[in-house]
Amino acid sequence: MKMQLIIRRFAGTFVLASLLLGHYHSPYWLWFTAFVGFNLLQSSFTNFCPLEMILKKFGVGGSCCEIEKPSTSCWSN
Repeated sequence: MKMQLIIRRFAGTFVLASLLLGHYHSPYWLWFTAFVGFNLLQSSFTNFCPLEMILKKFGVGGSCCEIEKPSTSCWSN
């Protein structure tokens, strides 16, 4: 699976989970939502993604900013 998809899924899951926890448990969980949003914003400017580093340490390959090579097929010249 591509690193970019994994990072987006983690971010979406964390945002939704913290919103649910903020609504049903404590509004302080909304700080976690702000933290995830801040990390997404700063990574769009700096290309530094802490989750990407963690996933690479666990052996998930690729980079969310790598350019994929076009596949060769019998239809391309």
